[in-house]
Amino acid sequence: MHVLHIDLGREMRGGQHQVLLLLKMMRSAGHSFTLLARAGSPIFASAVALQFNVRPASLLALRQLSSEFDIVHAHDAKSHTWAALVSRRPFVVSRRVAFAVGTTAISRWKYGRAARFLAVSQFVASKLKEAGVAQSKIDVVFDSAELSAMQTWTPEAPLVALASADPKKGRDLVQRASEMARIPVTFSSDLQKDFAHASAFVYISRSEGFGSAALVAMSKGVPVIASRIDGMVEVFEDGVSGLAVENEPSAIAAAIERVWQNPELAKSLIAHARTRVETLFSPSVMLLKTLASYRRALAVHDV
Repeated sequence: MHVLHIDLGREMRGGQHQVLLLLKMMRSAGHSFTLLARAGSPIFASAVALQFNVRPASLLALRQLSSEFDIVHAHDAKSHTWAALVSRRPFVVSRRVAFAVGTTAISRWKYGRAARFLAVSQFVASKLKEAGVAQSKIDVVFDSAELSAMQTWTPEAPLVALASADPKKGRDLVQRASEMARIPVTFSSDLQKDFAHASAFVYISRSEGFGSAALVAMSKGVPVIASRIDGMVEVFEDGVSGLAVENEPSAIAAAIERVWQNPELAKSLIAHARTRVETLFSPSVMLLKTLASYRRALAVHDV
């Protein structure tokens, strides 16, 4: 498969990490690709460091290059718009966000142009269907996490939470819960580093398409305490591979204390979470499902 990827994100967020992971897997499997990204963006720099074929993104570059590839994969909303405007080949769109799809004439045209949608969760898929996208054009392709050596769990380590200024991410709730439980929390901008010394990952959000950061914690042996909201609850089984809580400081604090005071529970959550990542959320599964979606898009286009 020869694929042109486009990601116009200005920051290095979960979606950009997933793009890079997909490209790693494609390269390992022998598929060729080029990535279009903003010059100077974190994903552009990371792609260069990984020795991927990456070029500065522009509408002209997308139009000229797209005809040379089997398919185009747009990884964010603006990339979707660009592909709809100028792609000369069929394109698929990764949909990661949980908010409703627009219903204007322009939005309907834009969404109608895509050959297929790769929804990050069943919840996101339902939002696409509510907007009128045919179920036959939607594939659910979960995020994935690379497995690595797991840390040794200890309750003496601090809690870890996302260092996000986004009000939807619930930093205020985590801070209050930490104070109530009297357990320190590290608000992290480098989860890979801070998960090496974490007693739990407290992932509180008011809206989430899926929650790939929780997968990273699960893959590294860090118990997950996360909001009981659509999208997030698809990541783990409550009470088995993570703990789901209401977005209330007292409920979050109670879950934190439950993990800290019960090492056997913590170790059980860690073991089941690791198994769940291996079976449902491995990079190889993500690659297979993504390639299958490409083939479905091309099969319809070539009829």
